[in-house]
Amino acid sequence: MENIVSDYSQKEEPAKIKNEHKKKKKDGKKKNKWYHLTLAKKEALTGWAFVTPVLIGFLVFTAFSMVFSLYISFTDWNMLTEPKWVGFKNYINLFTQDIFFWDYLWNTFYYVIALVPTVLVISLFFAILLNKKVKGMTLFYRACLFLPCIISTVAISLVWKWMFNSTEGMINSILLSLGVDNPPGWLSTTEWAKNSIIIMRVWQMSGYYMIMFLTGLQTIPDTLYEAAEVDGANKAQKLWYITIPMLRPTTFAITILLVLESFNIFEVVLIMTQGRLNTSSLMYYVYTLAFQNYNMGYASALAWILFLLILIFTILRFVLKKDEKM
Repeated sequence: MENIVSDYSQKEEPAKIKNEHKKKKKDGKKKNKWYHLTLAKKEALTGWAFVTPVLIGFLVFTAFSMVFSLYISFTDWNMLTEPKWVGFKNYINLFTQDIFFWDYLWNTFYYVIALVPTVLVISLFFAILLNKKVKGMTLFYRACLFLPCIISTVAISLVWKWMFNSTEGMINSILLSLGVDNPPGWLSTTEWAKNSIIIMRVWQMSGYYMIMFLTGLQTIPDTLYEAAEVDGANKAQKLWYITIPMLRPTTFAITILLVLESFNIFEVVLIMTQGRLNTSSLMYYVYTLAFQNYNMGYASALAWILFLLILIFTILRFVLKKDEKM
């Protein structure tokens, strides 16, 4: 009997060892699967691993919000009761019954028309100065010009609100000391309120786009300017026939960004005027409708109208760019 048991155990042990060996091989293959992947697959998996958190955030906080706001724009909803489907009523009322919509639309276009060319010219001017290394324009001055765009817009708005104060503000105090008898009522008159906001935004935005222009200028080969000098071109001709044409891609990108930023002007209006003195923009109107009047459906419809306006301009700008190439 003992011999039989010993023979059986001797036969069983090799079988167990074989099974364990097979399991180890399988586990090893599973562990080594990553090492057997091609370089392209490894790069793709690594890329998706990095992109997935951002993609999830985009889907949850942006894509879902946009789809939900589109649905809400066809409803009457005050955030306290169930949304009531009203179809295109919100959109029809915007264009036919809302007298504020057209005023605020004009204000928004006024900001866009004033800000875009002004910031383009000023930022290009300073970029050319810094690129030419004018005496005194050191890194310190570059930092000073760039600093406003990295400071909080709310903080800057509060400072400029004090500076624009008609009685105690720094600007009017300087004007009075220079002999100006009746300085402007910057934030107290309809005539100057919008222009005050534009002045503040030009000061804040120019530094950022100056850096973009400066980057574009540094990509222009010096040989072009040297050849132009040999041909007898002056500074104005070099600017018009070399610098500006070579900066077209940079100018295109800056124009798109400026228009987006100008259409979405909000914080400055909220802090400096609270929409008074005919300074309200469409974005500020969306805020008041949604979070002060709790009319989320109407506010969502207005937000989509603003989105379509920006989209139309962007498409037109791309079409014009194609025509320029042709």
